[in-house]
Amino acid sequence: MLTVKNLSHSYQQGDKLLPILNKCNLEVEAGEIIALVGNSGSGKTTLLQLIGLLEQIQSGTVQIQEVCTNSLNDVGRTNLRRHTYGFVYQFHHLLPEFSAIENAILPQIIAGVDRKTAKDHAEKLLSKLGLGHRLEHRPKQLSGGEQQRVAIARALANKPKILLADEPTGNLDPTTSSEVFKILIDQVKQQGIAAIVATHNHELAKTMDRRVELRDGKLW
Repeated sequence: MLTVKNLSHSYQQGDKLLPILNKCNLEVEAGEIIALVGNSGSGKTTLLQLIGLLEQIQSGTVQIQEVCTNSLNDVGRTNLRRHTYGFVYQFHHLLPEFSAIENAILPQIIAGVDRKTAKDHAEKLLSKLGLGHRLEHRPKQLSGGEQQRVAIARALANKPKILLADEPTGNLDPTTSSEVFKILIDQVKQQGIAAIVATHNHELAKTMDRRVELRDGKLW
């Protein structure tokens, strides 16, 4: 599903280049969930942003099935992101003025789904995540775990092939973190999504299919 080859990246720091990634290679199959671990500042977020086409690739390739993303222009990258990727972050980033179901409807509308179909799908998805009774609640009316479940629903709303999660439970207490993560794994498996989850939680990392460590700019 996803193939990363020789991915390298540096940032300009004054008059010097600061290397972050050095020829990273990774393959992820459909339905596989990979734990991405590494110290703070090791480049995990940068790697996810490059894989998710949120930053321009400087060197190396990111291929999704038979599509090499390097050859895509800005419009092509945006369309691929919209229909292929789902993103979950440490902070839910829900739109505060919208209800739970509206937050899950919106990405579908942007992708061109009609409102009734989008609403039906969002309701089913949120119900699967245990939020069928909280559909009309706004983020501030939800607990931290419920907010993150809505964020997961939003990420899954367009039936992505690839899910990228950056510390998705890092802002939650241990019990809630385990509950939310179980839901995330269940959905990845049920929908056959290729998933990469950056986490500092080594106990959660052990529950995933595979663990890779980003260290000294390389994947081990």
